[in-house]
Amino acid sequence: MINRLKRKFLIIGTVFMFILMSVLVLIMNIVNYHEVAADADSVLDVLSNPGIPMLEDKKDMKAPKPDVDFVPRGMSPEVPYESRFFTVEISEDGETLESDLSRIISVDEDSVESYIKKATSSSKTRGFIDSFRYLKVTEDGNTKIIFLDCGRKLDSFYSFLWISVIVGFGGCVIVFIAFIFTAGRIVAPIAESYEKQKRFISDAGHEIKTPLTIINANVDLLESEGEKEELSDIRQQITRLTELTNNLILLSKMEESEHTIKKIDFPLSDLITETAAAFRAPAINRNIAFSVEAEPDISLYGSPDAIRRLISVLLENAVKYSPEAGEISLRLKTQKKSAVISVSNTSTEKISPDDLHNIFDRFYRADYSRNSETGGHGIGLSIAKAIVEAHGGTIEATTKTGLDFFIYAVLPIRQ
Repeated sequence: MINRLKRKFLIIGTVFMFILMSVLVLIMNIVNYHEVAADADSVLDVLSNPGIPMLEDKKDMKAPKPDVDFVPRGMSPEVPYESRFFTVEISEDGETLESDLSRIISVDEDSVESYIKKATSSSKTRGFIDSFRYLKVTEDGNTKIIFLDCGRKLDSFYSFLWISVIVGFGGCVIVFIAFIFTAGRIVAPIAESYEKQKRFISDAGHEIKTPLTIINANVDLLESEGEKEELSDIRQQITRLTELTNNLILLSKMEESEHTIKKIDFPLSDLITETAAAFRAPAINRNIAFSVEAEPDISLYGSPDAIRRLISVLLENAVKYSPEAGEISLRLKTQKKSAVISVSNTSTEKISPDDLHNIFDRFYRADYSRNSETGGHGIGLSIAKAIVEAHGGTIEATTKTGLDFFIYAVLPIRQ
């Protein structure tokens, strides 16, 4: 149990850290991308302004200095002249009227046509085509498209993207390694408390056995002198207390040695059929329909005694809480590389979701089962769960209508 708790801590902590780092990396790169696009759009808006001074106007040293109001606040007036771009003008019928490649050398006439096709086929007025950001402006029925070279900014964006991904992944690895070294210390108080609890149950169980044996011997002696009803009641309570003690000791041992249980290959189909036969008579006495369907020739690598105890607990629970003229079914089948054991029974009382969530807890009994007629101590299904988990399997309880009860135990055929 403690090892499973450590694994869950590692998995949950690592997954949480991975999600956190992924969100941070995603947000940073989305913001970075939008900044690249926004900066490019600002430059394109300036370049699309027909009032922008041309470079030719600046060749005349005697010409008055042009107004710089054509650039937005925060942008250098030099940006439009430092940018690499080209423009094309297209008529309403899609014919290229004019193209200006004087401000760029990485694009020729042939490649311009492919950029024009991609831009005109898009319904967007702005967007990226390869490393170019484009803007479509309609004037007098013609469309002017400006392509701005954003190669350097996109290269910086992709470099930041890969660096952030690597840093984020590295951070997850570091946190995972840190969790490995700290998981033991974090769960140490829980482990210590759990070990003390198991030790107490085991020690108390063995200590209780001795006085029970003495009391039982004294009852035998008193009964030899004359049978009395009180002595019969005492013996019945001794039997129940002895059974509870043995179950507690068994549960403690199963949890302590879940990975050292002696396992062999044995015929699971035959074992289930033989074990179920002992419960047919109690079911018939209460007029309960009892059916068993076991897929033949299924073998399991595990403990035959433990699996026999598992089947007995599940069937005993089904017989105990089924009404007269009810139904009980036991099924065994293979699913992928696992053996699925299912036990279902009808119920006179409606089963709540809270009962299903706590049904495998120690000493838990639903309200409708808390009476002297059913007997039991609320520990049988805890033993069933411990047996299943000791074999590397899973067990769960479900209901369809609330008046039926299904328990599914999935056991790997070979570990």
